[in-house]
Amino acid sequence: MTADRHPDSGPEGAAAPRRRPRVTRIDPDSPPPAAPAPAAEQPTSERLEHSGESTSENSHSAELVALPKAPETEARPDPRRSDVDEWGRSEHMREIARKFYDPIYRHWFRADWHGLEKIPTDGGALLVANHAGAIPADAPVIMHGIETELERPVYGLADNYFRSMPVIGTLWSRLGGLPAHPDNAYRLLKEQDQLVLVFPEGSKGPAKNFTERYQLRRFGRGGFVEIAMRAGVPVVPIAVVGSEEAMPTLGHIPALAKIAGAPYAPVTANMLALGPLGLAAYFPAKFTLQVLDPVHFDVPPDRERYSRSKVMEESEAIRDHIQSALYEMLRNRESVWFG
Repeated sequence: MTADRHPDSGPEGAAAPRRRPRVTRIDPDSPPPAAPAPAAEQPTSERLEHSGESTSENSHSAELVALPKAPETEARPDPRRSDVDEWGRSEHMREIARKFYDPIYRHWFRADWHGLEKIPTDGGALLVANHAGAIPADAPVIMHGIETELERPVYGLADNYFRSMPVIGTLWSRLGGLPAHPDNAYRLLKEQDQLVLVFPEGSKGPAKNFTERYQLRRFGRGGFVEIAMRAGVPVVPIAVVGSEEAMPTLGHIPALAKIAGAPYAPVTANMLALGPLGLAAYFPAKFTLQVLDPVHFDVPPDRERYSRSKVMEESEAIRDHIQSALYEMLRNRESVWFG
């Protein structure tokens, strides 16, 4: 009977000599051997498939691999992203204001436009209008009317005093108002092709007493004309009737204006008739707005200086044009409340 041979046994069953491990002598003066390059990282699924472990032992890992991965190209919306532009205007706030103000515009002031087609539907233009009322209602009526009828945003330039008022300043900015600075107007008109509304009378217009209604004050030094010349855009005059009667000024309190740092502190008919509510409530005067022919200037844009006499001449001509239109509209008006 032949005995089973051990795999390590010799030919006759004798034990084979055990091999000595090879010892590599390292010269202390030689550089150390280079480290082997790391193996390429395999995906998790391949590592699991080629591992020697059983599927049952890696059930948890297999479940993780089986979960679908979200596509890398899918972008999640940023909930903190704001629609406020570089000027502080928010289209979301404008939309809320339009919904709130539209009933006042259509049923309280019953705004009636004439010549609205003369306002450009594209490109920059400087809108110039008369300004009146203790708290002027003409600015929101003009801005709302153009935005709803022509679907173009309007940026309104106003005295920096409004921007300094808490809450009101922020609200005015979100609705499209910004300080009346030439650089602001130029960028909006020239670089961004926007519609810009300006009241050349400044605070002198709303400060007029009721006995001086519809008598335009001086249009400053004609700065609005120079801005339009430099930006290469037309001036579109707008004559507004109704704002004087919506909140007529009966007098002023200079001491209160000085304390508040305001341009004026009016006493209005609304306060006498409505008490505290009259501080912000308007009378239902009918608004009529006449858009006059755009004024183009035959001068090259972006000049360093424009003739002062030319600027003042154009400014006075625009003022006279608006004043004549106001007188004509008042002659044709039959009622303050019904037009």
